[in-house]
Amino acid sequence: MNRRSLLIGAAAGALAGAAGLPGRLSAQDRPFTFTSWGGALSQAEKEAFIDPFGEAKGIPVINTSPTETAKIKAMVEAGRVEWDLVDVGGRTVWQGAREGFLEPIDLAKVPNAAALDKGWVAPNGIATSTGATIIAWSKNALPEGGPQSWADFWDVKRFPGPRGLYKFFYYNYEAALLAAGLKREEVFPFTPEKADMALAKVKELKPNVTVWWGAGAQPPQLLSSGELALSSAWSGRILAATAEGAPVDYTYKDGLAWANWWVIPKGSPKVELAHEAINFALAPERQVKLLQLKTYGPVLEQAAAQADEATRKILVMAPENIKDMLILQEGEATEYSLAYEEKWNQLMLG
Repeated sequence: MNRRSLLIGAAAGALAGAAGLPGRLSAQDRPFTFTSWGGALSQAEKEAFIDPFGEAKGIPVINTSPTETAKIKAMVEAGRVEWDLVDVGGRTVWQGAREGFLEPIDLAKVPNAAALDKGWVAPNGIATSTGATIIAWSKNALPEGGPQSWADFWDVKRFPGPRGLYKFFYYNYEAALLAAGLKREEVFPFTPEKADMALAKVKELKPNVTVWWGAGAQPPQLLSSGELALSSAWSGRILAATAEGAPVDYTYKDGLAWANWWVIPKGSPKVELAHEAINFALAPERQVKLLQLKTYGPVLEQAAAQADEATRKILVMAPENIKDMLILQEGEATEYSLAYEEKWNQLMLG
């Protein structure tokens, strides 16, 4: 597979020169820098979007990881923005708008966004691919099959073994409420009563949670090694692991569907290029490329519609999958994450 070694080599050389000669390379002259989460997602974005964009423009590009919202804020506050385009979770899009560390998106410069569902476009960010937080399990620990719902995941008698959950209230709010019996349409909007119910449900399962994961690589690794029997996990990471023959399995049922959002840090010297890159990623032919990579799916419906039968089985937005999933409402998730941060931390420490 072509890795555009010439472009990457040029970019690496430019960065090395910048490191060795402080001040010699201006921010405007450095390579266009894209930052994402690492792993399967970064690889998909590199192959489908960023490297082809650099090749089309005839410019060096850098793919870095991992994403850190705190680092974006620190760069902006210091006036030394080193990342030009960043893949973030939806909460960061709303947080960046509120706190002013993200550039507004000029939709006139992203004409391909007109084909997106309005839910995938925000004033300070645009979704470029889709994934989900799903239930995964070790095939060695559960050879007869794993949970098919969050209620099953909470059932430690039917599905025994150590569990993994995300280390923040994010995802757990939704999973816990579904486990408690709420219907998908009842999970949002966020209310204090629902948040308290979710906290109580997490507290109920906590004795069986041995890993509170923060990096996407952890669930497939820990399920493969046998350290965990079950875990919540990012779909792309699990799909990549299963493609490599890891002894893990999963279900999309009761999954929490979300998007990968691209944002531009406030003060990037390459705002125009960043807009061009977003528009490039939303072109139908680039979105279709995601189908070939079989980890994270397109956000463009016309691209998703071109998936073959085998790919549809792993595509979050395929009608047969999304009908059994909850679409995460990022604005609501931002609200409960902020309002319940202290209570969540207390629960983790208790």
